[in-house]
Amino acid sequence: MSIKRADEQKAEAYTRALLEAARQQGRANADLVQWQHAKKFSPEVLETLTAMQAENDSGLIDQVAKKYQELLDNEDTTVSVTVTTAVPMDEALRGKVRAQSEKMLNAPVYLVERVDPSILGGVVIEARGKRMDASVRAQLSLIRKTLSSAFIGGEEQ
Repeated sequence: MSIKRADEQKAEAYTRALLEAARQQGRANADLVQWQHAKKFSPEVLETLTAMQAENDSGLIDQVAKKYQELLDNEDTTVSVTVTTAVPMDEALRGKVRAQSEKMLNAPVYLVERVDPSILGGVVIEARGKRMDASVRAQLSLIRKTLSSAFIGGEEQ
């Protein structure tokens, strides 16, 4: 099956699921209008909406929009720093990460904490479009890459 045909099938499956759910709720036309505007959403907005939906926090959308406008109007200089760890951070680690981030960014920070066991350990920090990956998974990947390149074209002893 060609990729184009597979994409067409996926699109139809999504469409049918969306339409069926909208019909059950009596809002097929309203959902169509929303869907036509959805392509304008940034990936960050879509990710935030998905996270809010997963946490059953959709009722906070108006509050988030209002707070967003307030922060934008006040030109808040606080930098959002996303910190991913394999297990939840304790207060001591949270304080160290916050202090180090504020020092590096020369600005107050707001920590967004994520837990992702697949990083195995260590920390991944993202801020201002940059990413610092000090995870065990990244270190193992670098070791694997280094070892494999050492043996390519060379003789094993």
